[in-house]
Amino acid sequence: MADTAHRPEHRYGNRPTMKDVAAKAGVGLKTVSRVVNGEPGVTADTERRVQEAIEVLGFRRNDSARVLRKGRTATVGLVLEDLADPFYGPLSRAVEEVARAHGALLINGSSAEDPDREQELALALCARRVDGLIVIPAGDDHRYLEPEIRAGVATVFVDRPAGRIEADAVLSDSFGGAREGTAHLIAHGHRRIGFVGDRPRIHTAAERLRGYRAAMEDAGLPVREEWVSLGPTDPERVDAAVRGMLSAPEPVTALFAGNNRVTVTAVRALAARPRPVALVGFDDIELADLLGITVVAQDAAALGRTAAERLFRRLDGADGAPERVVLGTALLARGSGEIAPPAA
Repeated sequence: MADTAHRPEHRYGNRPTMKDVAAKAGVGLKTVSRVVNGEPGVTADTERRVQEAIEVLGFRRNDSARVLRKGRTATVGLVLEDLADPFYGPLSRAVEEVARAHGALLINGSSAEDPDREQELALALCARRVDGLIVIPAGDDHRYLEPEIRAGVATVFVDRPAGRIEADAVLSDSFGGAREGTAHLIAHGHRRIGFVGDRPRIHTAAERLRGYRAAMEDAGLPVREEWVSLGPTDPERVDAAVRGMLSAPEPVTALFAGNNRVTVTAVRALAARPRPVALVGFDDIELADLLGITVVAQDAAALGRTAAERLFRRLDGADGAPERVVLGTALLARGSGEIAPPAA
């Protein structure tokens, strides 16, 4: 049995203060403050005693209190859709790098595509006095942030625009990318092209569907109701949609997948087919280059970097009307989107 009789009592959540350091070193509170903040006016011997007390007690300076006195907390918040989604990894990392370059700490969390959870998380970050917010919105009504913005919380939306308020936004060209990807399939001979996307209330899903429809209309091609499926991106729903389109009386000969999660499920569903089916996905996915999957790629890192740079320009005093920045996409032809339809 472990000997616990002589263990020191731990006070979790009760960190040592400058008063504790002052008492340990036998000096005044102002002397400790001068040592901690690197100010002059302390003898070498006194500084040594204070540093020894700091080390023994494990004291750390309360930067939150210090920066609050200056009116800034040197923290920014990032509200993501899903921390587990690979798309948000480079985006979050880019935001963090910009924040670090400005001497700020990034705090992030996931809304899980739930508007109520998004609001709860965003307001919790504001309550902790973050200087600014970068939000990937789950909801379509962001009036709850108006008091925070008026109070000085710089706010930038990324990937999707704000709903019912005017705010800075950094987006990918979802409409143009989907239009280009669908046109690519048409150029390779396809006339019956299915579209499988995310929930229709999501801005990016609606814009990609609009781009798909525009490309079909440009080519004079109809879009049948059974060729379009929108909804949750869980594998069961997507798999059923893909199989349904491929087993219809007039099956589609090609698929456009509306995001990375849809693409992954579509690849699995198509792998069991006796004959290859053309596929273009929106968003790149891991190993897509090795698997030969044609995609419309977004630059997630550029989205995060541009949004963060915009946020810090606002924090540094940039005024003017909110702006919407739209970043281009790139069609990466790797093989799956170049499969010809079966001979008539």
